Amino acid sequence: MADFEALETWLSPLLQKLDGRGRAQLAREAAQLLRRSQQQRIRAQVNPDGSPFEARKPRDLRGKKGRIKRRMFEKLKMARYLKAKGSLQQALIGFSGRVSRIARVHQFGLYDRPAISSPLIKYQKRSILGLSKTDLEALTNQILARLID
Repeated sequence: MADFEALETWLSPLLQKLDGRGRAQLAREAAQLLRRSQQQRIRAQVNPDGSPFEARKPRDLRGKKGRIKRRMFEKLKMARYLKAKGSLQQALIGFSGRVSRIARVHQFGLYDRPAISSPLIKYQKRSILGLSKTDLEALTNQILARLID
């Protein structure tokens, strides 16, 4: 987080030179860039530090013959759920709707019920959203390219 704060203090004088419309557009573009990188990371099932997600717990699949298993969070990465917004003050990336609860449970490793009648289960911590060093570099490069133009 300290890297992000250093980036903010370094860029704030440069961003003040942009008008309101330019700052909002830059924030929107930055949010979209970060959303794309988050989607790629979720697809690859990797935490921001490069470690793989904790594997799912093995389940008894008897009676589920022919069932196709999919990767975790396959739908969470869709733009319908993973929203990117930019305004004059900030760039936001987050989940909307019911999937935000699922994402929060996995992001922080909380307890939840997979079904209404099932017992509480502790989920493994899987960092669905987070900034990696490559994300910070890409964001810095995009902002600098925008300010130079």
